[in-house]
Formats: sequence, structure tokens, C-alpha cells
Amino acid sequence: MARWYPLVSADADFLASAPHVFRYEKRYAATPEQVWKSLTSDESLAAWGPAVKNVTWTSPRPFGVGTTRDVTALGGAVLRERFFEWDEGHQKSFYVYESTLPLFKRFAEDYIVEADGEQTRFTWVVAIEPKNAMTLPVKVLAPLLKAGFGRIPGDGQKYFAAR
Repeated sequence: MARWYPLVSADADFLASAPHVFRYEKRYAATPEQVWKSLTSDESLAAWGPAVKNVTWTSPRPFGVGTTRDVTALGGAVLRERFFEWDEGHQKSFYVYESTLPLFKRFAEDYIVEADGEQTRFTWVVAIEPKNAMTLPVKVLAPLLKAGFGRIPGDGQKYFAAR
């Protein structure tokens, strides 16, 4: 049985004010509708590449504010997420409320899907606040964390280019 560690809730302000904010912007060879459909599918980011192993939506459709899901990351850590923003077809944001890793005090993400000519501009923000004991290690490893998280939107480019 996994041990769960609670995290502090976050909101839209945290996406800009967190100690570590990683922002990615990619263009996908797909319509915004196709990208949104993928993001809200049963597989979601797990279909894009190896960084996300599994996504389990734990709320019924239709999704919106309050929707929850469990995400299993590469390495087996599980994050329980709750959406606090949901603008259907355009933007969704969540915070992690429990994790099997005792590393973070707060963790949130924001996804924005926008038309960009024949393509879609995908903006992804990851905001983290480590637990006190992890402040220095996370600060030192921040460039590696940013690169690691950056694989996900990069995998999205490959995923949509192959469709």
C-alpha cells in the first residue's frame, strides 16, 4: 500500500509566484480541438511519451472545476490532482493534493491551448514549492527539473507530428 503525503492547495496566483516556475511553449501540428481532445482523453499525456506512465480520471465526465485524476509519472510516483480552472477547449489548471513522493509543499500546472494559424500553440506552466528540507536540492537541480519536465511538451510535438 502506497504512503500518501498531503500537499497544500494552490491557485492561479501560485502559477506565477511559486519559488520555481517552469514555462514551456510549443507549436503542434494539430488543431486546438485535437490537442484538447488528447489532453482530456482517457490516456491524456500518457499517450504523448514515456514521461507520464498512466492517467486515471477519478471524476465522471463532463470534466470541469473540481475534476480529479491520478497521474503516474516515470519512476512510479503517483500524483493526485484537482482542477481549479477549466475553460473547456482552452485552459485547465490543477494542483496536486496528495503524492507518493514527500518532496513538495505545493505543486500546480496550467495548460493553455490556442489556435496559431494552421497549428496549435500549447503553453504549459509547472509551478513548484519544495518542502523545507528539499529547498536547496530543488534549487540546485532546478535546471535538470526544467529539462525533465520539458520532455513532456516536446513529446507532444512528436505525437502530433506523427498523426
